[in-house]
Amino acid sequence: MSTTGAAADPLAALGALPGVAESVESVRKAVDRVYGHRIMRRRSNEITSEAALRGARGSAALSGADWALEEVRRRTDFSGDGEARTVGAALRLTAEAGQLLSVWRQSPLRVLARLHLVAAADRADLVGRPRQAGEPVDEPLIGLPLPDAGEAHGRLEGLAGLIVAGSTAPALVQAAVVHGELLALRPFGSHNGLVARAAERIVLVGSGLDPKSVCPAEVGHAELGRDAYLAALDGYVSGTEEGMAAWIAHCGKAVALGARESTAVCEALQRGAA
Repeated sequence: MSTTGAAADPLAALGALPGVAESVESVRKAVDRVYGHRIMRRRSNEITSEAALRGARGSAALSGADWALEEVRRRTDFSGDGEARTVGAALRLTAEAGQLLSVWRQSPLRVLARLHLVAAADRADLVGRPRQAGEPVDEPLIGLPLPDAGEAHGRLEGLAGLIVAGSTAPALVQAAVVHGELLALRPFGSHNGLVARAAERIVLVGSGLDPKSVCPAEVGHAELGRDAYLAALDGYVSGTEEGMAAWIAHCGKAVALGARESTAVCEALQRGAA
């Protein structure tokens, strides 16, 4: 997302796009439903833990490691093949994201570097920093044209500036832009999808929309499917109003589905079935 010549709060302008207000309202209602559930008043820590596990599973699935939830739950060693390492990285990121909320608004680039370090600890000197000119990007499931390192650095700085400056835009809009921009730029040599979805989670939690982190958007993104995810991302990258609104709506559906997932967990706990 280019900010050249943009208004003082370009994210707020996105909130005024056709259909975005409806997406924001739909998400708010879905979040309110899970937070209003009687189980949340007594067992919210359990819901948060379960949402983290399911969110990590969903994010890993979008990065090519589509494991059954119970396999993720029972496994303790994630040092095996590529899929196992992807699931392990997703779990580590979900755990780490909650520790970085206080840093995000002051130093988003520091947080992103930390997320990449956690995700890609086996990549030696390529870990925890944006890619440099000529360095490859290992992100085979995202086929978009790759911005060169200079453009990626510039746009990443621009995104960080918007976050530090603050915005009156709804949390959904801010989270969708952070997520979409990181996928479009792929600023790191690997694990950009996992990092982008972890950053989306940080925005949703830190904004106060989902303070207990019980509405895992990653679950919804996985449920909607990789094809729909990539098609919506194409809309974001197009930069058109219709494309941007479609991406924000897609992210809104994902959050709502994540909230629905946790509502189902609440119902199961209430019935004594989980």
